[in-house]
Amino acid sequence: MKNILVAIETNNSKLTSRMISEAAKLALAFDSKCWLIQIVAPNPDFVGFEVGPQYIRDLTTEQLKASHRALQEQTNILQAMGVNAEGLTIQGPTEEMIRKEVDKLAIDLLILGNKNHGLLHSIFIGSITDELIKEVSIPIYLVPGDAE
Repeated sequence: MKNILVAIETNNSKLTSRMISEAAKLALAFDSKCWLIQIVAPNPDFVGFEVGPQYIRDLTTEQLKASHRALQEQTNILQAMGVNAEGLTIQGPTEEMIRKEVDKLAIDLLILGNKNHGLLHSIFIGSITDELIKEVSIPIYLVPGDAE
């Protein structure tokens, strides 16, 4: 196992900390490279960087920068533990971007946070985790989140 991909959400610090801890254990045990990935929402079609109010473009830019800083902090934590780690901030649809990075980086293990949203959320909205389990052909390590 040479490449581990950890799909984190920097806005859930408890779950992210658990995911980073599990990733470090596995990466050190198998001498693996750990790729941290933060997927940020794509720009809405009606407010691209070329059109729309300046304050919207500025807000989007600041959100991307904050997301990248948080990801870099997590990458630095892994590196301080002796893990070969790199962080990537990618903009686009979450499930699709994760699948693309799994293929592009030759990932051997995908680590996801398992947020328990409950039955109604699962019925009406679905789960990215459920879809990835169906679509990727590599092992997925689920780190449990807090029940909501």
